Amino acid sequence: MKSDADQFVDELNLWHARTIAQKTVEALRKNHFDAGFFESMNEAVEIVLQFIKPGMSVGFGGSQSIRQSGLKELLIEMGCEILDHNDASLNPEQKMQVMRKQQTCDVFLCSSNAITLQGELFNVDGNGNRIAAMTFGPARVIVLAGVNKLCTDENQAWERIKSKAAPINLKRLNRPNPCTREGYCCDCNLPTRGCNAYLILRKKPSLTDFSVFIVNESLGF
Repeated sequence: MKSDADQFVDELNLWHARTIAQKTVEALRKNHFDAGFFESMNEAVEIVLQFIKPGMSVGFGGSQSIRQSGLKELLIEMGCEILDHNDASLNPEQKMQVMRKQQTCDVFLCSSNAITLQGELFNVDGNGNRIAAMTFGPARVIVLAGVNKLCTDENQAWERIKSKAAPINLKRLNRPNPCTREGYCCDCNLPTRGCNAYLILRKKPSLTDFSVFIVNESLGF
């Protein structure tokens, strides 16, 4: 059981995260994104499910935040066509086919490496399949992000990617890159480099229905 002091600190941290998240949501809406803030993952999942009907094709962008949400399991039960290129049963050719199908799916679920208080999304990919789907192709893109992804400005967003998101992701993928030893991006030139394609979404892509849902929890990395 937490002490009164611990609970007080938790409440202050939640207040701070909520305040920053709500300002970010306002900025996202000014940039023409559909955006919302939720206190819990369960609340966010309920809203996401309102956009998806049985039989729809749903792409997964390799997001650990989406994995934490449990949406994949729920969508399988709904009878959706699941397009997950990280499925361990896929061989390299099948994985490539799934990534191509993700570009034209009904709904593409992913997260963002960083989101600024100006309502801009910052993303880095190795292959570019995720950021390609985020800009054009799927009928709707839904970004689900925890408050740990929020940054004050562009400089902090890139710093977050270099110091945390990229090295942890490369560690997840068991890549032999310098960042998986040093814990920080070393701007390597290896074939296994995971930072090849960069995307900044300053406004909503014109032809894509795009939702950004921020949860008052720490999700992904």
